[in-house]
Amino acid sequence: MSNNKLDRELIEEILSGKDHTFKVLYDRYKHSLFVLCLRYTKDRSTAEDYLQETFVKIYSKLKQYDPEKGLFEFWARRIAINVCLEDIRKNSLYTVSLSVVEHEEADQVDVLSHLSTKEMLELIQNMPVGYKTVFNLYVIDGFSHKEIAERLEIAIGTSKSQLLKARKYLQGMIAKKNDVYNASHG
Repeated sequence: MSNNKLDRELIEEILSGKDHTFKVLYDRYKHSLFVLCLRYTKDRSTAEDYLQETFVKIYSKLKQYDPEKGLFEFWARRIAINVCLEDIRKNSLYTVSLSVVEHEEADQVDVLSHLSTKEMLELIQNMPVGYKTVFNLYVIDGFSHKEIAERLEIAIGTSKSQLLKARKYLQGMIAKKNDVYNASHG
């Protein structure tokens, strides 16, 4: 049975009153949505809060899901992203950095081949909130600068600037890891 068909059947059961079936849907998506939430914050506790709020919203809006418009997984991811962005905006965690962050450009970034997914996630998590938010939305979640600007209530130019700064920040952090790697494996 395809994932999409299974999701549709689970959703039909939940909407028909079989609430215990929601646990099956939760178990199917909790890991991938948690990782998504974790990309928008520095700590597991906040990511867990985002995940919980995401599933509360999924449950309350399940009647609005239209399988003809796309897969449930993508719909759920959008809800998770919105939960993260709502909290970032509400708590004024997103601040536009006007200072120029300068990092040395690395001639070679060999360390990329040595970075694990966990290490890359840690690099992203440790970025300043503005950089991290725009980087996640644009590079990983596929939003346009126009969509990012609308969601974060910023100018399109600010979104582009934050993405450029995020990339430079990551380059600098990767260069530092490269220096450490080369020093230890010289």
